[in-house]
Amino acid sequence: MRLHLRSGGWMRWTLVAMVLVASTALLSTTKSPFTERDKAFYADEATINFVRPGLVFKILGHEIMSDGMVKVRFKITDPKGVALEREGINTPGVISTSFILAKIPNDNKFYQSYTFRTKTSTYPPTAGKRATQAGADTGGTYAKVADGEYVYTFGYKLPAGYEKDATHSIAVYGSRNLTEFEMGTNYATDIYSFVPAGTPVVKVRDVFEVASCNKCHDQLSFHGGSRVGMDICTMCHTPAYTTNGTVVANTNPETDQTIDMTVMTHKIHMGANLPSVAAGKPYQIIGFGNAISDFSYVNMPSKANNCQWCHEKGNDAATQKDAWLKNPTRAACGSCHDTVNFNTGEGHVGMPQLSDNQCANCHIPEGEIDFDASIKGAHVVEGDSSLMKGAVVKILSVTDTKPGQKPTITFSLATRKGEPLNVADLIPGAGRGRLGFTLAGSTTDYGTGIGTAATKGYVQDTPTAASAFTGSPAGYKYTMSVAIPADAKGTWVLGVEGRTDEKLLGGTLKERIVEGGIVNQVSYFSVDGSAVMARRTIANTATCNNCHAFLSLHGENRNQVETCVICHNPAMTDAARRPADKMPAESISMASMVHRIHTGGEQPNGYSLYGRGGELNLDHASFPPPGTVANCNQCHSGNSQNLPAKGVLKVTDPRGYITSAGTATAACLSCHSSVDAASHALANTTTLGESCAACHGATSEFSVAKVHAR
Repeated sequence: MRLHLRSGGWMRWTLVAMVLVASTALLSTTKSPFTERDKAFYADEATINFVRPGLVFKILGHEIMSDGMVKVRFKITDPKGVALEREGINTPGVISTSFILAKIPNDNKFYQSYTFRTKTSTYPPTAGKRATQAGADTGGTYAKVADGEYVYTFGYKLPAGYEKDATHSIAVYGSRNLTEFEMGTNYATDIYSFVPAGTPVVKVRDVFEVASCNKCHDQLSFHGGSRVGMDICTMCHTPAYTTNGTVVANTNPETDQTIDMTVMTHKIHMGANLPSVAAGKPYQIIGFGNAISDFSYVNMPSKANNCQWCHEKGNDAATQKDAWLKNPTRAACGSCHDTVNFNTGEGHVGMPQLSDNQCANCHIPEGEIDFDASIKGAHVVEGDSSLMKGAVVKILSVTDTKPGQKPTITFSLATRKGEPLNVADLIPGAGRGRLGFTLAGSTTDYGTGIGTAATKGYVQDTPTAASAFTGSPAGYKYTMSVAIPADAKGTWVLGVEGRTDEKLLGGTLKERIVEGGIVNQVSYFSVDGSAVMARRTIANTATCNNCHAFLSLHGENRNQVETCVICHNPAMTDAARRPADKMPAESISMASMVHRIHTGGEQPNGYSLYGRGGELNLDHASFPPPGTVANCNQCHSGNSQNLPAKGVLKVTDPRGYITSAGTATAACLSCHSSVDAASHALANTTTLGESCAACHGATSEFSVAKVHAR
């Protein structure tokens, strides 16, 4: 293929004018490519038609010259396909581009980048230390060949005798600066693969789809945002190799840690659970500007041993999705089990492993029982084990629901396989589990009407004898110990929760007691004849489980949002568990607590909660980057973050700037935790209530969606 450059300035200007006219009509008559998460969504039509925000790269083709010079033709457009100018003269926003050239050798499965750089450490303890890393090309040149189309000539030249029958890939990544139009910086990436000999591409590196990552990471991108998606990551984050006589060590010179994708990704997600970290050695990477990324505090929300959550959930389209099962390696396994010495056999049942050739002999994909040496068996999340009987509760009815009456709940009880389960198997005190019942109301806002100083707004019963129940597994009955208050009104709720405690593999060296959470159930009922009104939905459990897989807390007892909000209501704090010398107490109202947990590392005074297990320090907690709590819809359901807020009761927040805060104030200040933000909220709250919606309502100038847009 030959690339031809077009000349003729007058023709180019004519085409630009025609394109601009076409783009105006296009953007005016078709659906916007932007959503409420994009700043461009809120711009007026004239601005959109002028700026044409967004950025898309498309590699159109390549050419390899006889001397090894590589050229790539690429196009730059907005999301509608209308051409943009790289220089930012005739179209707004200068566009930066960088290119990577790499191959997958015929005798290897990993990329090896032709383009690389030498990083010299300026970090004081290791200043001057060098490491060669895969990276972007340098010294290349650009030529414009059409509107929005360019040819980039690499500064790097392929060596004589390069593998013409191997898969080669070119990646372009970059950004478009639209900050002067209040539309931030737009990023894009594209990858183009080919075989220089002209045969079809057969060999690929496609272990992970970015959809799997984006369950937690929102839109996976790193290095400032310009490298978007998983495919481009694997082109640079490769094992060490030699190219043209140059050793590409692919290490972080400041820490000597490899930046190979397989090792680095596993170690990052293992984080605090790495054996080396537990032994006192932090896992750190020193990045641009000597920024220290310390992953020693990472606790993967879906549990670090839940391999399937990344390798299978959302990864269906990856052509090599089963690589983790079929091709175990010392690098992959040793990245989590990082105190194993494969050379000596230490930590590996005394067996040295000098290559990967025999790994799959012992570590087959799946064995006969859980917790064996197979890959799936060794990484079973205990509560999900197939050896567990488990328990399933279904509420059949709730009766005696008038004020002054003690409600009676009728429920069925079975194992996970549907076999009848005796309630005696869930009586605590004998190591068999727990079954608990919670009564609260009204659903308008939990926190008043019933309870004690320690359980404001609710009461809980945990029966300690099977005699408290009547009936059989098909229909057990239990009557609450506390009556519905005489002045109760509206809709109330009765919930059931619990867990099984089961001995697995008894009598073997793998014997263990495992807690298995019972999926919580709630039943809403009217106490005064009014229409039943379920508690408002702010977030749902399925959304939480996009990251958490199966969010289960408090000894595996609570696992559904409908249950969590009963106790984590506006009146509740951790005062009952917090030591006297750590007072004042912290709010555990759902909105305040959840926002603060996910921004723990950003809280100005740190963030800790106290429960039955003592202190839970969340000072390092954060959203998986580059996702942030600014993406409200990643957790909220049905735009429930929009104002006005639906809560009625004020939130008790003893450690906050405002100790008794309105619903919106409490939620917003849990992320926007400065004194300035608190003062702003206080100044806009009167004896009539909060006025937040006047400026931040769904249709207002500073709506919640607009101010959180990217």
